[in-house]
Amino acid sequence: MSADGWKTTEAATGEATGGAGEAPRERASEGTGGEAGGAVLRPHAEETFADELAALAAADDRPRPERWRLSPWAVATYLLGGTLPDGTVITPKYVGPRRLVEVAVTTLATDRALLLLGVPGTAKTWVSEHLAAAVSGDSTLLVQGTAGTPEEAIRYGWNYARLLAHGPGREALVPSPVMRAMARGATARVEELTRIPADVQDTLITILSEKTLPIPELGEEVQAVRGFNLIATANDRDRGVNDLSSALRRRFNTVVLPLPGTPDAEVEIVSRRVGQLGRSLDLPAVPEGLDEIRRVVTVFRELRDGVTEDGRTKVKSPSGTLSTAEAISVVTNGLALAAHFGDGVLRPGDVAAGLLGVVVRDPAADRVVWQEYLETVVRERDGWKDFYRACREVTA
Repeated sequence: MSADGWKTTEAATGEATGGAGEAPRERASEGTGGEAGGAVLRPHAEETFADELAALAAADDRPRPERWRLSPWAVATYLLGGTLPDGTVITPKYVGPRRLVEVAVTTLATDRALLLLGVPGTAKTWVSEHLAAAVSGDSTLLVQGTAGTPEEAIRYGWNYARLLAHGPGREALVPSPVMRAMARGATARVEELTRIPADVQDTLITILSEKTLPIPELGEEVQAVRGFNLIATANDRDRGVNDLSSALRRRFNTVVLPLPGTPDAEVEIVSRRVGQLGRSLDLPAVPEGLDEIRRVVTVFRELRDGVTEDGRTKVKSPSGTLSTAEAISVVTNGLALAAHFGDGVLRPGDVAAGLLGVVVRDPAADRVVWQEYLETVVRERDGWKDFYRACREVTA
């Protein structure tokens, strides 16, 4: 990383048709930053968990697919957690059904691409990043899908200064992350695939079916090297999405990531992730606020499911998804309030404002839903009086 904060990834030219066995790109060491010399705010997964990946690689004696850093067993262990024979503890990156992770990893070991599907906030991007880190040692070959994503983001573009000066040539070609992954035998990622316009989505069909990316301007093509695969993520319930064509959908094996199945599982996910974020932001320890985390998770689940935990009272659901990711955001913001404007202990007043902002997306309809929930459920619940007062104070 240079003094001005820029971090070199890969050369923009010359790699599109490069050899398969090239060394992974040089990494900036963790802890280096921009002009202030501070720590990187969010290192990539392969940097944050480098010790765990190295320990798994050393202990892994199972067969590995070509150009994989780890065997499928070790990749699944990296995501789900476990203890190695030498005592090294691998922290869980994903809390959920083991079979889903095994199916996802197995898919990447075949010639089928992987589509992680689910409602917003079900850790699709998180799982995608960690899969790429464990398989290829590089999670940065990424295309971020938006409504304005052009074909060049998936195929290739041109350095127009060189194009005008020298005409079409390899030196003027700017390979996309997908093209670089094909040439290296690595794992590419496409985030929010369904937000990309349908005609641009279909650019992937030839890549996934023929494992080839033609470059007609040069009369050449890039053929995918063994080890190449692609992970895409998509929301199945969100506004502003473009459905996948049947031709493109057939090129993927789809794994649906569900919301956490039990309150305890969701509390564990929120606590673990908030703890990781809190350490990077120097926030108070999570155990001191575990009661409030349980309350936030309970509120989210009841409003999401439309019924209280005991099944006795039906409640209206707001317009938002109330995902686990949003619960993590509410608790993290509450910890920051407690650290900077309180005594460092997470209390109801610290999470109340964040809850209001997440639940009340529609100022008219959602506010009524929230107020009814407070009066009919929270107010009558034993041990929740302080939580009720804090929520009423910010709602009024």
